[in-house]
Amino acid sequence: MSVSHFAVLSCCRPLFVPSLSRASTLRSRICCCTTLTATSTETPTPTTVKKRVVSGVQPTGSIHLGNYFGAIKNWVALQNVYETLFFIVDLHAITLPYDTQQLSKATRSTAAIYLACGVDPSKASVFVQSHVRSHVELMWLLSSTTPIGWLNKMIQFKEKSRKAGDEEVGVALLTYPVLMASDILLYQSDLVPVGEDQKQHLELTRDLAERVNNLYGGRKWKKLGGRGGTIFKVPEPLIPPAGARIMSLTDGLSKMSKSAPSDQSRINILDPKDLIANKIKRCKTDSFPSLEFDNSERPECNNLLSIYQLVSGKAKEEVVLECQNMNWGTFKTLLTDALIDHLHPIQVRYEEFMSDSGYLDEVLAQGARNAAEIADATLDNVYQAMGFLRRK
Repeated sequence: MSVSHFAVLSCCRPLFVPSLSRASTLRSRICCCTTLTATSTETPTPTTVKKRVVSGVQPTGSIHLGNYFGAIKNWVALQNVYETLFFIVDLHAITLPYDTQQLSKATRSTAAIYLACGVDPSKASVFVQSHVRSHVELMWLLSSTTPIGWLNKMIQFKEKSRKAGDEEVGVALLTYPVLMASDILLYQSDLVPVGEDQKQHLELTRDLAERVNNLYGGRKWKKLGGRGGTIFKVPEPLIPPAGARIMSLTDGLSKMSKSAPSDQSRINILDPKDLIANKIKRCKTDSFPSLEFDNSERPECNNLLSIYQLVSGKAKEEVVLECQNMNWGTFKTLLTDALIDHLHPIQVRYEEFMSDSGYLDEVLAQGARNAAEIADATLDNVYQAMGFLRRK
């Protein structure tokens, strides 16, 4: 599973500005720019209450173009408008068999990619999911109110358990949607951007929020000394911006995915130049004349043109005029050069961050402290509303 979700919340906490020895260097490193994709029509002013964005990507596998354009690249613009928390969802990475020797390395690498792509710790809190214990604690509390029938309906569980077999599937694969709900509800989310494959999980999150509010909120909570009212906000879906969905290089009808068995199916952010060239040279195309967008009979053509549009920063109309009369050989060379030019600066910054482990550790530690301050307040309310005796 590739977990990627972010939520928008009301918040008035000041932005964290790290007191790091290399903060001045950071600004010269983090220069990846993007335009703000529409998540809300309102732009906060100094007198309005800021909203908070929370998002995460799994550290398993390699971060690829789909993760980059579908989530991370948008974060760079969002951090300039909202209070933002971006985390590496390592707890979700263990729902299927994984390499214990690689998990911590992949987690650190993912954090470095966040920064290399332009996420700025003076504007956003960057942290590791497992470093904020409230995620797991809230998941357990939510599990106590989650009917097993709700989880049995999850499509991704059915698909993956069928492939792996019952003896190879852990309980976590069934219950990870509850952890995802915890990730969202812990920060009192107003809006959650979701793709087609995550809509069902958001519905579960909404149902759980309403269930907990009905079972433990309102007057029941007030009688226990709480403030009363709702415990969780019920989040609303936010559809990602058009054009952010990147498809496989070997099948234009399937989403680019970390879990696809062939690495040929994706362009990874850290792929070297020769590997990018090889993958584009061998990617699936068709035998139709000319090149065009939005022809349902040509999914690979539409996908490759869309990738070129995104990495070149050109308008769709510009790409049509430039490429419509090209043959595949000419276009693949153009696309390869554009991909290398776009990814090379990110790869250079990535190596710089990976070479400074002390700085990266400090960024993650401060990000976890910021996140825990928010998460613990929510968790304390849930414990109180559910009747637990709290430690004095």
